[in-house]
Amino acid sequence: MKNKKALSYKSLKRYCDISNLKFTSTNEISKLDGMLGQKDGEEAMEFGLQIDHHNYNIFLSGDTGTGKTNYSNYIVRKISKNKATPDDWCYVYSFDTPRTAIALSLPAGQGKIFQKEIDKLLDELLVEIPKAFNSEAFDRQKNEVVKQYQEAKNELLHTLSEFAKSKNFELKNTSTGFAFTPIDDSVTNELEKDHDEVQEEALSIMLKIKNLERRAKKQLSDLENGCASFVIKPLIEELKEKYKKYEKVVNHLKNIKKNMIENVYQFIPDEDENPNTIIKLEEDPILKKYRVNLFVDHSSTEGAPVVIAHNPSLSQLTGVMEYENINGSLKTDILMLKSGAIQQANGGYLIVEAKRLLSNPYAWETLKRMLQTKEITVESIGNQLGVDVSSLKLEPIPVKLKIILIGNEYLYHLLYQYDEDFQKYFKIFVDFDNEMKRTVETEYLMARYVSTYTQKENILPFDATGVSKLVEYSSRLTGRQDRLSTRFNKIIEIILEANQWAKIDNKLLVTEQHVKKAIIKKLDRLNKYQNKIEEMYDNEKVLIDVEGEKVGIVNGLSVISIGEYSFGKPSVISVTTSAGKEGIINIEREVNQSGDIYDKGIMILTGFIMEKFGQEKSLSFTSRICFEQSYGGIDGDSASSAELYALCSSIGKIPITQSIAVTGSVNQKGFIQPIGGVTEKIEGFYDLCKKRGLNKQQGVIIPFQNVDNLMLKDEVIESVRKGEFYIYAIKHIDEGIEIMTGVTADKVYKIVEENLINYSNNTNSK
Repeated sequence: MKNKKALSYKSLKRYCDISNLKFTSTNEISKLDGMLGQKDGEEAMEFGLQIDHHNYNIFLSGDTGTGKTNYSNYIVRKISKNKATPDDWCYVYSFDTPRTAIALSLPAGQGKIFQKEIDKLLDELLVEIPKAFNSEAFDRQKNEVVKQYQEAKNELLHTLSEFAKSKNFELKNTSTGFAFTPIDDSVTNELEKDHDEVQEEALSIMLKIKNLERRAKKQLSDLENGCASFVIKPLIEELKEKYKKYEKVVNHLKNIKKNMIENVYQFIPDEDENPNTIIKLEEDPILKKYRVNLFVDHSSTEGAPVVIAHNPSLSQLTGVMEYENINGSLKTDILMLKSGAIQQANGGYLIVEAKRLLSNPYAWETLKRMLQTKEITVESIGNQLGVDVSSLKLEPIPVKLKIILIGNEYLYHLLYQYDEDFQKYFKIFVDFDNEMKRTVETEYLMARYVSTYTQKENILPFDATGVSKLVEYSSRLTGRQDRLSTRFNKIIEIILEANQWAKIDNKLLVTEQHVKKAIIKKLDRLNKYQNKIEEMYDNEKVLIDVEGEKVGIVNGLSVISIGEYSFGKPSVISVTTSAGKEGIINIEREVNQSGDIYDKGIMILTGFIMEKFGQEKSLSFTSRICFEQSYGGIDGDSASSAELYALCSSIGKIPITQSIAVTGSVNQKGFIQPIGGVTEKIEGFYDLCKKRGLNKQQGVIIPFQNVDNLMLKDEVIESVRKGEFYIYAIKHIDEGIEIMTGVTADKVYKIVEENLINYSNNTNSK
């Protein structure tokens, strides 16, 4: 009876038919363009990228390893090549409003040219201005002004001296001005009156000298300005003509010219320096205000920029204003401004990992504010806290860009639920699935993916057998025969490791043997805890039988996941029954070691028993269900069918086989429901039976709906083919009862019902 109900070995795994892979080497087939298995996601992504609106930014969701980051980078760069390259941005000093920086935009590549031309201008002026001011012509004109001033001054002083003498006073120069002393002390009666007249005349002369001095300074200033203008103006006018299309640049050049002429001595070495000394532009802090900070440079950008913000902190996103310590004071200038990812991506695309963005203080709020205001400036934590520590004010730069946030589906729904701004600015949701349909076509596409990756990484190509094993491994990752995994990071691991095993064997092609070895060796590196548990079975630290019959004892199956590795673990489930009124007691729940789903499964058993046997009579009994030797938490309902078998066995005192392990949940009507991890569960019990010795009676009962989830290892399949191990797929608990007891379900139910009546009578008679 068992053998008739067992699955054929052919249904335990979906093999890849290598006759559909018509190639000897993956190098023979074409490379893959774009993503594999993400058609819906690709369409949504391309649609979102086409919408030119600031609210239609993109959230790209998918599990780790599905290639969403690489794809977003690939598709965005592909589209960006056909877009216009945005302007360069420069920051320059504002001469109208000191300690303020003006933002100038120029066509891509012109910013670097403008920066170099300003530096060239300054270098030239540092040579030509000192030369002009040290020329004979300038000295002659300067000396002439000084001479005229000195002669006029001397003449006025002579006039004053003569006037003083006429009043019997002698003029003397002192450190504080003029002094008058009497020539003849004997004449005193008119002395005081004459002294007052001399003082009045002296005051008049001094005012004339001051006027002469001011006039001379004005003449010298005009002379200097004229000389400076003679050198500076032609050079500035040449630049103004070149940049006449850009009003802000022209205005800035006008301000530069005015400031240079007014402060021309900045370009001339101090008098105590060697007259032949030339000021070096890079070393002179005073001349920094004339220089240009090429804040965003697109001279090498083709199309629209694409920027990936790997570390989206506030400073990395918005740029930074650097400072230097000068005598204990922090100083900055326009040349110490550094652009961030937003400024660099302006006019193009910014790709950001959502989790990292949200974990950086103020980064998310700043990004949203930028989307709202459509402008950006260099931000700091101090600005966010309301503490303005900057001594340099920056003109904001207008922003237009599309943002692609990369995260998981949970984070997307969390933001959508609790952040209204997210709903407003991220209207395109692109969801990458972690699996795709498995067809002949997608199997061949997998081969093209292998071809693309191996050629890109310059590693050994695969033959058809090697690709076929990769396809089967991909299906095993999904736990479905009709699906392939799109978590390509897991596939790449096997590709790389199989390549290494092929190289060790001195082969030119990677075959199925190398892929199998890569998979086995990878599992060997991860199965430490599985080995320790198996040792406990071997040493009988865990009490479990895989043959014979027992009452109220069944072998259940669970899955343990540690990191990326999962394995099946057989567990003993025991049930005891006695007279009483407590019904089914979940021992795990009583000691707070069970989860809600497990508790629900136990309650379903009560529902099944009551409907099956309590329609016409009141039932009174007490059963206790326990996962033996379980010292941690238990959750999930995949053991509920196993518990029902043990419950019926215990109530009816009917032995059930220990050779068959059970997995699958059950509903109140007795129908078996699918569960997860079926492949690992079967292999876990098979490994235990193999170590104890296969007796050709052992096997596993699984839900019928889980047949298409089977991707068992070849060893198990071969054992099933030989009749050494059996796998039964059932739809209802009645089928499982017959397999576990060897008798019909109706007979089992009759015995259970009789015993329940006895339990009830015994309970009520007390």
